[in-house]
Amino acid sequence: MNHTGNCFCGAVELKVTGEPEAMGYCHCRSCRSWSGGPVNAFSLWKPEAVEVTKGADHIATFEKTAMSQRKYCAKCGGHLMTNHPTLGLVDVFTATIPTLKFSPGVHVNYSEAVLPIRDGLPKLKDFPAEFGGSGEMIAE
Repeated sequence: MNHTGNCFCGAVELKVTGEPEAMGYCHCRSCRSWSGGPVNAFSLWKPEAVEVTKGADHIATFEKTAMSQRKYCAKCGGHLMTNHPTLGLVDVFTATIPTLKFSPGVHVNYSEAVLPIRDGLPKLKDFPAEFGGSGEMIAE
């Protein structure tokens, strides 16, 4: 299955192929600040499943840490994706790919939550152990 999406002005288009590796919510301060909301909905893809199909020359990158290379359109400022080289995954913002059925499976960095969400999904204090976190769960 393919999904296409674009930035806010449409100058940059991208395509994701197949199924995401994971979907969920991140509550860390960095993601909240970058997304402009109290929580960030993510979809994680293998890099080879993400292709910029138009406007690659308009993509700018902000790298606050080595873990996150945040990509956005330099024309409109629309957020597109975040490359996580240490994880070998790309977070394509779910709002960027509107045809993707968002099916979250987890909350990460829930210890930093400013908007508690009671949805029955697992709540991780930080990240899963396989991604370098504690893997510790937090109760709703």
